[in-house]
Amino acid sequence: MTGSAIRLPPTQYGVLRLLDGRWIMSDVAPHVSLRLKAVFPQIDKTKIGKFSFPHTPMICCDLIWFIDRYPMAISASDREALAAGKSRFDQDRAAVGALMQPEWAPDRRTKLRPGKRAFVFQEKAIELALHMRRLLVLDEGGLGKTITGIGALLRSRLFPAAVVVEPHLPRQWRSVIHEYSTMRAHVISSTVPYNLPPADVYVFRYSNIGGWVDVASTGMFRSVIFDEVQSLRHGAKTVKGKAASAFLSAAELVIGLSATPIYNYGDELHTVLDYIAPGMLGSRDEFLREWCKQIGSDKWAVRDPKALGTFLRDQNLVIRRTYDDDEVAGELGNSLPPANRIVVNIPYDKKLEQDSFALCRSLAIRVMQGGFQDSGQAARELDQTTRRITGVAKAKYVAAYVKMIASSGERVLLAGWHHEVYDIWANELREFNPVKYTGTETGAQKDIAKNKFVGGGSRVMMISLRSGVGLDGLQRVCNTLVIGELDWSPQVIEQLIWRLRRLGQRRWPVNCVIPFSEGGSDPVMASVLELKASQSQGIVDPLKSVEQPARDVSRIKMLAQRYLDETQTAISQQR
Repeated sequence: MTGSAIRLPPTQYGVLRLLDGRWIMSDVAPHVSLRLKAVFPQIDKTKIGKFSFPHTPMICCDLIWFIDRYPMAISASDREALAAGKSRFDQDRAAVGALMQPEWAPDRRTKLRPGKRAFVFQEKAIELALHMRRLLVLDEGGLGKTITGIGALLRSRLFPAAVVVEPHLPRQWRSVIHEYSTMRAHVISSTVPYNLPPADVYVFRYSNIGGWVDVASTGMFRSVIFDEVQSLRHGAKTVKGKAASAFLSAAELVIGLSATPIYNYGDELHTVLDYIAPGMLGSRDEFLREWCKQIGSDKWAVRDPKALGTFLRDQNLVIRRTYDDDEVAGELGNSLPPANRIVVNIPYDKKLEQDSFALCRSLAIRVMQGGFQDSGQAARELDQTTRRITGVAKAKYVAAYVKMIASSGERVLLAGWHHEVYDIWANELREFNPVKYTGTETGAQKDIAKNKFVGGGSRVMMISLRSGVGLDGLQRVCNTLVIGELDWSPQVIEQLIWRLRRLGQRRWPVNCVIPFSEGGSDPVMASVLELKASQSQGIVDPLKSVEQPARDVSRIKMLAQRYLDETQTAISQQR
């Protein structure tokens, strides 16, 4: 149907045909194109006239609905294919209803390597992914989301597949794929495309997918898994966010894996879910209007996290299990004990703060009184400066606490953020041969550090607050975590706890020690963390009660005001 324009009867608004496994809609009337883009949010808004859709049951169902409203020219055989797809969609919906019942058991188990098996709760998520073709798996850390992803790829046979992971996890993913299946996995080693060897699964880093946009845009990948999908929470503002959209161009199966999809405020979930199931929550403006309330100048909180969490589960696009769930505890034999969270008050070296007295006070004043642009820049500088000062001022006291634990023969996972802090810890704890797993080491160096810690060559592993997401294996030798520096997001702390509180832990309970200082940024950060925790818990665990805070203000303005109050007191005392 190329060449001269097609003459359509007045009652038809375009042509629909199945070509090479995709639905092609062409010669679409302009006003119908506008409606089409509203119904199918995944369509590029700049496209006109001709549109392409994957041949999936859900798309078939939606297309039948659309051409009933806007009739299209379509052959008898293609209409039969469309009807068959809708029938499959209806069957899948009925099957999902049975699948979500507590007594469900798989008719067949996923075929893994001999001696390996998926738990029934993992089989349920695999089955749900196969029926829905779009799924966000939010199982608690350590419950085997990687196995769920591998099982879904094996069962779907939609190859080649792309798995996108955090920079430190490609080798771990490849190792688990080869351990549990016969699939061939290749780790992408460069941001510059090269001739790929034959493989079933190509493992990308979020940091290198930007270079593979042109390859992904060809529709090469039939299935895509985004591990730690919260990495996409900033959306198209980032290179990886833009690139992720290209990987979805032809994907028939899309799975997001994360125990912590929300790092800060609840509106992040809209961005994350829009990669998994575009349009499910409407446009961003619609989502903010219907579900959220604004706090501060640029932050949005979900008004009713429990309601949103329940809605997402009802749509069967999100599945979440914890160690306390009956289906999990029953299969594991018992639920895992909660982590002991121990807050320890430690001293704070005020002299270090006084050395930066003038700078911090100046920044605090600019935050509170400056114009929009100047205030924003000052806020970023104040945040970085006060957190660094706090980390350094606490560092020797944190190291002293860790030394007490390590001297008894225990191994300690020690989390921080600033390189100056790591240097102090490394010097103070040198007798325990500390290793680093932070943002500056290569993947190979991280592997060496992990192996030395697990193998007993080191008793202290210093880990960046945000570098250990998804890391597995530490639980076999360690049950003590020390949060040496705080992070604004409570989910960062949860991720660190899950490095140890997971299947394979040999000594319960896991102890999470939080050395807390009454000075610097610690008091304000602790206050804000309570608010963010309430946002995440309600959405991810909608059946748990959430105590909503009475109010919220800009976290940096809180920090600035506290600093102005404290420094004003110091000035008064000097007089």
